[in-house]
Amino acid sequence: MAEGTKIDFRCRRVRQIGDITDVLAMLFPGNRNQQHAAGRILMALKDSVGLRQSLTDLEGRFGISRRTLQRARSKLSRLGLIEHVTWMNSRHGGQTGWKLSGQMSSSLRLLADKLDRWRKDDRPDRSTKDEQLIGLLN
Repeated sequence: MAEGTKIDFRCRRVRQIGDITDVLAMLFPGNRNQQHAAGRILMALKDSVGLRQSLTDLEGRFGISRRTLQRARSKLSRLGLIEHVTWMNSRHGGQTGWKLSGQMSSSLRLLADKLDRWRKDDRPDRSTKDEQLIGLLN
């Protein structure tokens, strides 16, 4: 049976994560080339001091095709693991380049906090509102 291509974010799977390769397998299931490219991107950004101007040198150095590198970079960016800084960003003094981002981890923490608050909120008016909202989904 072929492995799916959607992010596998089951609780059991998350609990079993031991290292970055497990994270990459979860984010890029069924595509070892993109897992490799994403791993190389993340390691390059982790090892660089400051912003990294370009990621194209990874193509030749690790034998990654341009398309695979771009697709992996795009997905990492959409997920909020990496971000591109433009010259207009004053925090980086007019520099431009790629860097690791904390957007995904911050968003996941915020989601977990919101779910915990919702789970613990047992006010009757909240239950009524939730029931009405779910009814609108029909």
